[in-house]
Amino acid sequence: MAYIDFIQPVHQATKRDYLSRVLAGNKADFATIAKRFDSDYWDGSRNTGYGGYTYDGRWQAVAQRLIEHYGLKSGQRILDIGCGKGFLLHDFALVVPNLTISGIDVSSYAIENAVSEMSPFLKVGNAISLPYPDGYFDLVISINTLHNMRLPELEIALKEIERVGKNNKYIVMDGYRTEQEKVNLLYWQLTCECFFTPKEWEWIFAKCGYRGDYSLVYFE
Repeated sequence: MAYIDFIQPVHQATKRDYLSRVLAGNKADFATIAKRFDSDYWDGSRNTGYGGYTYDGRWQAVAQRLIEHYGLKSGQRILDIGCGKGFLLHDFALVVPNLTISGIDVSSYAIENAVSEMSPFLKVGNAISLPYPDGYFDLVISINTLHNMRLPELEIALKEIERVGKNNKYIVMDGYRTEQEKVNLLYWQLTCECFFTPKEWEWIFAKCGYRGDYSLVYFE
């Protein structure tokens, strides 16, 4: 298991006014709406989610770095858990032709509104029950998704990732190192059910038997 940061440039490119989300209205209501993962979350107000999630190529550099690091080649299999509208998978396919691509997400809205080229390869599903054989994928990724689960479900999901993946797995979770980052995360997050310090995440991974690579997102 290694800490490898592939996504900080994407995360840091987004400007966030932490206080505005708290002061804009009842944040508990915003979170309740966001956790439906329907149109309000993806394409509604910024207070309840992305404020419009459209393809803009932001994930191309991430796909390139993952491909280079894990040595992905044509014919190999990749799974994206929490694939959303399939943008990252789309960029994988642009870089490496003939990858066998699969994506799964709890949001039927996201799957129904996915980038058209990826639609045949995406399905609605949950990380706690992955409908794939043991050791099926050459790379399993999950970016900013698994922290939306509570710990009992997270443990199952991590074990499922280990089951369906061969050697290469990469996940990204929310974390904090300082009290300010913790407060910022609490102000900003809408769907996160668990977030911890780096040492706590390492302890959880070990307890759950997760042996893949990971990174943490910090709200500085």
